[in-house]
Amino acid sequence: MRSDRSSGATWPLKLAAAGGLLFLHLPILLIFVYAFTTEEKSFQWPPPGFTTKWFAVTWGRPDVWEALGLSVRVASIATAVALVLGTLAAAAVSRTKFFGREAISLLVILPIALPGIITGIALRSAFSLAEIPFSIWTIILGHATFCVVVVYNNAVARFRRTSGSLIEASMDLGADGFQTFRYVVLPNIATALLAGGMLAFALSFDEVIVTTFTAGQQATLPIWMLEELIRPRQRPVTNVVAMLVVIVTFLPILAAYYLTRDTDQIAGSGK
Repeated sequence: MRSDRSSGATWPLKLAAAGGLLFLHLPILLIFVYAFTTEEKSFQWPPPGFTTKWFAVTWGRPDVWEALGLSVRVASIATAVALVLGTLAAAAVSRTKFFGREAISLLVILPIALPGIITGIALRSAFSLAEIPFSIWTIILGHATFCVVVVYNNAVARFRRTSGSLIEASMDLGADGFQTFRYVVLPNIATALLAGGMLAFALSFDEVIVTTFTAGQQATLPIWMLEELIRPRQRPVTNVVAMLVVIVTFLPILAAYYLTRDTDQIAGSGK
């Protein structure tokens, strides 16, 4: 007997879902609103007026461009380091069996599970003990600790879903290790690496806590924003920059989602 029960959600469930989305995204919408306010010293509600002058002011601020350039350089290099180390670690854990493999896997993902302040204090202590001066490279090392985890998680999942018989067949047909990686392994894990790299870049670009302990006198874009919030004038400039951060971090995450949502079927994964 066919059930007449509707498959649609009830109105209380829809209301709860809408309330949850509003709770999550209303603060972000306020950032966009205050980027156009005419008030430059405080955040009044409702805004006394709207203007686009703050975009021109932000464009002409050299400190904004300096902080943005530093954040982009740090995120790009940290992502490149993470792609290499994360992929190698994922290949070792997923393709070979050795004593302590699970322990090593746990240690790889531990940095992203620990509170950022713990990681920051540990890195600062290590740099001070080794007498390493704070520079862009100390920031990159700090960011790479959690960027590696993001790439590793994406790569190890894809490695485990890729049939080992493909690699064996490649070797049987006379391909060497590099050819097998280029023509068999890489095409199967490429979207996972791209998604992991995008997520790593987004995480590095807006990281604050670890950067605070490893940057020294330098200011990435998030650190610059925190410093600007305490100034009594031109606060809308901070909101304009925040809009940029939202866009820069949202686009890679959205792209990573679309790259990985239809990858349930991997070449060679069937029997």
